[in-house]
Amino acid sequence: MLYELLRPIGDELINFIDGLPSQSLGKKITFFSGGNFENYSRYRIAIIGVIDNRGFNNDDDIVDLSKIRKAFYALFPGNWSTNMIDLGDILPGEQLQDTYFLLKTLVGDLVKNGVIPIVIGGSQDMTYAIYRGYDKLEQMVNLVSIDAKLDLAKEGSFPAESFLSRIIMEEPVNLFNFSNIGYQTYFNAQEEIDLIESLYFEAYRVGEITKNIKLAEPVLRDADIISIDMGVVKSGDSGNFDFFNPNGFDGKEICSLARYSGLSDRVSSFGIFNYNNNKNETLLIAQILWYFVEGVNFRSNEYPFVSKESYLKYIVPVEGYDDLIFFKSDVSERWWVEAPVFFNNTEKKVLLPCSYDDYELAISQNVPERWWRTLKKSLL
Repeated sequence: MLYELLRPIGDELINFIDGLPSQSLGKKITFFSGGNFENYSRYRIAIIGVIDNRGFNNDDDIVDLSKIRKAFYALFPGNWSTNMIDLGDILPGEQLQDTYFLLKTLVGDLVKNGVIPIVIGGSQDMTYAIYRGYDKLEQMVNLVSIDAKLDLAKEGSFPAESFLSRIIMEEPVNLFNFSNIGYQTYFNAQEEIDLIESLYFEAYRVGEITKNIKLAEPVLRDADIISIDMGVVKSGDSGNFDFFNPNGFDGKEICSLARYSGLSDRVSSFGIFNYNNNKNETLLIAQILWYFVEGVNFRSNEYPFVSKESYLKYIVPVEGYDDLIFFKSDVSERWWVEAPVFFNNTEKKVLLPCSYDDYELAISQNVPERWWRTLKKSLL
């Protein structure tokens, strides 16, 4: 019954795909034709469109995702073995909450069965529905938002500008960590920035990431959900001049962040939101999707660890703390640090993604900030 509520892609798009070259992506993807869906094991990724835009502009506008699909399916895949299915679109429910409910249920079902949902279109408050999809999975969730805004606006704002407040406040609370990548200070009230700091969440200004994009890799590697607001891309690259933003990530940087997201063995949901329905942004979103899928295809399956013995172990004495224990993969050369966390007054060790810079920081007798934040957050 669940998948019967989806609208498969239309004949016009099918005819377009029929005319594509045989090696294009459109000829490599399965298209859901309706009815029930049970073949989870056949697919690694499922694409879902959400055409409900009410959370962004508070009216009944819907978005046309056929342009994104045409641009994406006309691209050529790399040397991929990732099987994908396009499940079609979620139609706007009678109320916005109805759309949330269907997306939440779909995401929960797909993730539980090992399929990564890619959600495209619609307003970014759909991130709330994706997050709620993890309710029945009995796990804490790490959420990363790639966004110029923190989306902690007060009541009375559009849902797309305040969904994070709802995630933080609403029961059940499954959120362990939230990270923002790319915020621009002048778009955010100081009290919102202070709240992120007080909760020991992470926020990286756009300038920090553009200066050294590798800072984002450990953050994305530690995420379950990635949510991209296309407003984080500067208008010169996105073509979005209705909501003009002279600053932000360029096309290359946002695609690099998408590839890091795909490479993360932990990321199990990915979404792109606040699509402005213009030609430039359409092609950019198609390329963001391409880089995410390429990342998924080249995952090294290092999370969770099969055996720590297959990793190089580094023990760093730090004055005033227990020894910091780092692990380095001999396959991907990525780094992790062992961090203590407390649940129900019980200490356990978790492996926190980090960078070589964090290792060098520890050698110089400085505790990496992500390690410190993780410890403090678990004590709240």
